[in-house]
Amino acid sequence: MSLLEVKNLTRDFGSFRAVDNVSFNVDPGVIMGFIGPNGAGKSTTMRIIATLDTPTWGEVFLDGHSVVNEPDRARPLIGYMPDRYGTYEDMTVFEFLDFFARAYGLKGAERRARVESVMEFTRLTELRDKLTSALSKGMKQRVALGRTLLHDPKLLILDEPADGLDPRARIELRELLKALGEQGKAVLISSHILTELSEMCDACAIIEQGRLLATGPVEEILASSRGGSAESELELRLLSAGEAAERAERLLLEQPHVKEVVAAGARLRVRIALPSGTTPTPSWVDEVSAELLKALVAQSVPVCSFQVHEADLEDAFMKVTRGRVA
Repeated sequence: MSLLEVKNLTRDFGSFRAVDNVSFNVDPGVIMGFIGPNGAGKSTTMRIIATLDTPTWGEVFLDGHSVVNEPDRARPLIGYMPDRYGTYEDMTVFEFLDFFARAYGLKGAERRARVESVMEFTRLTELRDKLTSALSKGMKQRVALGRTLLHDPKLLILDEPADGLDPRARIELRELLKALGEQGKAVLISSHILTELSEMCDACAIIEQGRLLATGPVEEILASSRGGSAESELELRLLSAGEAAERAERLLLEQPHVKEVVAAGARLRVRIALPSGTTPTPSWVDEVSAELLKALVAQSVPVCSFQVHEADLEDAFMKVTRGRVA
């Protein structure tokens, strides 16, 4: 049974429909990426799941409890971090987390042990006596994440947590989220940094203009974006640039399936396509690739590497969306 079930969720603001009949599930231990352009309905959907807004219609169930009709039963199960989070600047890291642990009803030794455990998990122990006002954005983000973990929720809802972080802080966030998934927590995370999501998520949901366009395991989404396409790209690296690259470019452009060759030193990107009206087969890219490599080798072109450009979440996103926002 899924921990989170979103069913036909719709949210209207007057005549404007921000979320339109959205449905998806998140299982325990799964990190679900929620992808969409600005204004697509991500934050509105997350606020409804977090009990901070109510739908026009539709339903959300969390561990069997209705988020709409039983918000008090659902809230203890949720850890929510909005896209804009704040800290009390005159508190130390420990004081800030201890304050919220008290607010969650934790008492005495249990509260202190929980705060210490969260600080250790989020790598804040060495910063415990530092004022939050003196922290970097990445450190404050870890404090905010720690706050959402104090009551040991089953579901984490993180709205654009990687926004504005430096590369090191993003790597640390990715490691923390993977560890949370291994603990069995379900995580719903939105981001416009698609390369980050592809490295940390097990599944994703793509939303545009309030409508869910695709949902499922990341590998299925990527396979769907690759499958059925009559175009693809190959990436080649030659032993050297200069004459060898020029010869390879001329030879490739003579081949029937090659539509474009872009050379950058010893590297070439080759766009291949089937003739108009031809139905793609699952193996057509491999077959054309083999023909091109054979032609290059026959002419003694020194090829060091030859690979098909694999689709990633950015490719999948561009394929299923239409480039408009609500």
